[in-house]
Amino acid sequence: MNSRDKLVTMTNNIHESDFKLGEINSNIASILDKSLANIEISVDEAITLFSCHGAELDEVVRVADELRHRAVGDKVSFVITRNINFTNVCNMGCKFCGFARNKNDIDAELLPIAELVNRAQEAWDRGATEICIQGGLHPDIKGDHYRNIILAIKKQLPDLHIHAFSPFEIWYGAMKSRKSYKTFIQELIDAGLGSMPGTAAEILDVEIRKQLTKNKLSTKQWIEIIKTAHQLGLPTTATIMYGHIDQPKHWAEHLNTIRNIQKETGGFTEFVPLGFVHYESPLFVNRTDNNVRPGPTADENLKMHAISRIMLNGWIDNIQASWVKLGPEYAKKMLDAGVNDLGGTLMNESITRASGGKHGQEISPEKMVEMIGDINRAAVQRNTLYAPLKNYPKPLAAIEFKYILQEAESSSVMSPEKIALGAML
Repeated sequence: MNSRDKLVTMTNNIHESDFKLGEINSNIASILDKSLANIEISVDEAITLFSCHGAELDEVVRVADELRHRAVGDKVSFVITRNINFTNVCNMGCKFCGFARNKNDIDAELLPIAELVNRAQEAWDRGATEICIQGGLHPDIKGDHYRNIILAIKKQLPDLHIHAFSPFEIWYGAMKSRKSYKTFIQELIDAGLGSMPGTAAEILDVEIRKQLTKNKLSTKQWIEIIKTAHQLGLPTTATIMYGHIDQPKHWAEHLNTIRNIQKETGGFTEFVPLGFVHYESPLFVNRTDNNVRPGPTADENLKMHAISRIMLNGWIDNIQASWVKLGPEYAKKMLDAGVNDLGGTLMNESITRASGGKHGQEISPEKMVEMIGDINRAAVQRNTLYAPLKNYPKPLAAIEFKYILQEAESSSVMSPEKIALGAML
């Protein structure tokens, strides 16, 4: 074993053995102790954690980071991908959406399938291993349009992973085709669909969904479609959109629903918190009272990512921060709050931008690696299903030095192991 390997091994041992909770409220400490012992926390306990502030929130974040370290280590992953939004036409009228257009609007768009193939080829030529395809529910497309998109792309790019079509699109395509969810999804799999984004979840609460979407895709339907995909062997992501008319109760119940689905199917690859982008969202712009918030607060972002890690511990290993929603600099902060993945490089992203998102459409792989290096972690390029494709070294020993400083601050006596570690630095 070389000196660097010894350094990493020592540091891992230090991290595991030295973790202690700070001086905080005994009820909060009890909940965090349970999570550190790999005992599931309840919905009510999660709601309690969502109420934390100050030193208590610091401990919630620190515990989430510890659970992240135990589950997946210290590497931070990302995928090279391109988002292709094939139509912005949608008549569903979701109140939070600033993306949708009427088909007669001057800026209405329905990309020809040939253009989707061209964009997929461009992504492949730039090193993408995945394309993510989603769109509005265009009134004129036929049910087989979704399958035809996959067939055309796979014919030209058989090795490109297609991550496509939210449960809302599955609902729409199945309805248009007059087929069951099972039959419709199986046809997409047979055409070459590799995985499904678990978007359109928003908040899996009936009353909130009625206000956001008139419950056009109900909680029950979302769950049924996701479970059907998993039962057919099609993996999906899971998401939450928070910071609008929702409350911590809804967040905790949503996380519990995701956890219960995962216990049954094991089909989720990751969980992705998505903060509400309010700037040009009709829900916020056209509000008639003060019940609609302008997105989550800084503390709420920390809580959501950290408590997602805590509540899903042992069931979903990968917690992703959306740099598109948070911004690259703020997304980096989530990497110390239980997050281990920064999502995709994207190349294009229209939906968040249409609601006034301020953080651009693309981060290059080189910039992604640099961002991860800024917090002294090693980056790994992954594929859609989290298999590593390329490892990047982290800045030598910087994070290990942090633990030596923590030891020095808490004790005038350092262990022989840590003295040796310091000598290696």
